[in-house]
Amino acid sequence: MDVDMTQLGDVLARLKRVQGQLGGIIKMIEDGRDCAAVVTQLAAASKALDKAGFKIIASGLQQCMAVEDSGSRGVDVAELERLFLSLA
Repeated sequence: MDVDMTQLGDVLARLKRVQGQLGGIIKMIEDGRDCAAVVTQLAAASKALDKAGFKIIASGLQQCMAVEDSGSRGVDVAELERLFLSLA
């Protein structure tokens, strides 16, 4: 996928935060923390990952879904739907 990296700075920042969050979740489990707190953090990390995926799809829509058609580019709606649903 050819996505302009300047458009994805916030996605990279979000993913780095999630990376730290996952380390914290692992520590919580190792320390025997409350189940509800662990699940709450897992849900937050999952939501952040979903948002990153949606941002990547939105930012790279043309590059991701480009269809060659007489030199013009278009969007394959079925493929776009499949990508969005893969995050659901």
